[in-house]
Amino acid sequence: MAAAKAGFLYIGDVNSVYIPHMTHKTLQKGQFMSQSQFDEMVRASQAKVSESQQKITALTSRIETARAKISAGEDASIDIENATLDDVHAHTEVMNANIAELIMGLDDVTTAFSKDFDEMRSKTGWESFVGFFSRGKSDSMRQERMRTASIDDKLQDLIAKSDVIVKLLEGQLATLEDQREKVQVNLSATLEDREFTVQELEAVRAEIVALDPQIIELENKISVEQDAAARTKLETELADLNAKYNAMVQDEQVKLAKSQTLERYIEKGKTWVDSLQNQAATQMVLINKLQTDTAQRVVLYDALTKSLKTAQQQDVAHRINEIGVQTDKEAQTAMAAIGTATNQKMADMLESHEDNMVFARDVLEKKAKADERFARRFAAIVEKHDKNLYGG
Repeated sequence: MAAAKAGFLYIGDVNSVYIPHMTHKTLQKGQFMSQSQFDEMVRASQAKVSESQQKITALTSRIETARAKISAGEDASIDIENATLDDVHAHTEVMNANIAELIMGLDDVTTAFSKDFDEMRSKTGWESFVGFFSRGKSDSMRQERMRTASIDDKLQDLIAKSDVIVKLLEGQLATLEDQREKVQVNLSATLEDREFTVQELEAVRAEIVALDPQIIELENKISVEQDAAARTKLETELADLNAKYNAMVQDEQVKLAKSQTLERYIEKGKTWVDSLQNQAATQMVLINKLQTDTAQRVVLYDALTKSLKTAQQQDVAHRINEIGVQTDKEAQTAMAAIGTATNQKMADMLESHEDNMVFARDVLEKKAKADERFARRFAAIVEKHDKNLYGG
């Protein structure tokens, strides 16, 4: 079977499912997967979900800590740089693996119905054997078996297993939504903080520009002053003015550094919010898909069973069954497409993150190279910062 080629072991009774690699070491071929083994698989998956949720919370906490340090005027660069999206990638892989295992396990539970339907369509080996001696007796045996046949227990089992997985997915979704809201609140506050910082930076620059004519005027007066006392007074005024100028330049540096730090944090916050939104969307799609598939299968399989019990409806039952088979194929194809789309989206996100990191590092490198030319005006780095010419 196709699932077996994908690395799953087929365990052969009507309640069997494909067992992922996480459990096949404890089961031998030919053994049956019991309810307790399914429960064990769910518990292992819950542990993975719990671990991934802790990583999401921890990363959000780092970002919140960095935001608090920035608000307090402390250096948050280390915290921000450590809060990379490597953890996002790692926990997403865990979540995707967990979801794939559970959904594949649930999807393969439906293969148990195929055996029941096949048995309803045809005679058993014993009924065929009896038919060699008495066709009437053989037909009577089959009719009695069809009369008492029921898949209700299996349908309830399918619904119960689906509910377990849906609750697990809903738990993940709740965590994603909660963390996204927290990061979004902090991101909004940081955007406002950077806007205020840029305004302060512009105000300091305006004051520095205003001091230039005063300094030049004093320097010109000193150059032509002949009286020693007057010259000394002018030099004192110039020294005070230069001290004020230098203090403003230093303040400009501090505000510029804060603006850059906030800018890097904003990019990381946006990426994290986008990642959480994408993951939440994936969870909602999976939940809806799982609930829809289960409800549809219950209706189709129940209708098929009733049809198969009536000999006059064999052709109709066959068509319904073909519809059910095709529906399952489409469902499996859709699940595969969801997985592929999720991976592609994650790859796009990570590639975008790489560009953001290159952007941030390029800014820091250009600032380091421009430090020697700062002197009073820091023209080069100010121009890059003001015009957003990073990487140019």
